[in-house]
Amino acid sequence: MTTIYHNPRCSKSRQTLQLLEENNIQPEIRLYLQDPPSIEEIQALLTQLDITPLELMRTKETIYKELGLSKESTDEERLQAMHTHPSLIERPIVIHNDKAKIGRPPEDVLALFK
Repeated sequence: MTTIYHNPRCSKSRQTLQLLEENNIQPEIRLYLQDPPSIEEIQALLTQLDITPLELMRTKETIYKELGLSKESTDEERLQAMHTHPSLIERPIVIHNDKAKIGRPPEDVLALFK
């Protein structure tokens, strides 16, 4: 099973979804802004991506500064912020066979299917 954390308003997310479809991969689409992942789901993503919470965050988003987040914030604070404000989660994310890749650039996700 393949899942994409998708934001239809994001060009990279649209490009990644199109790339998957062009490769005959029909992912389950998770509109994560409307259906925010739980803290446990975010932790699982971090494990699948093999990155830290800070690396998963969109630190240039206005809400990042509004929440008072910084490089000194704890992982727990970051996880809670991403759960409460899913726009802070880097996108798109494709999950396949317990591994995940961020689609920046979109072609990166194809490594999951080799």
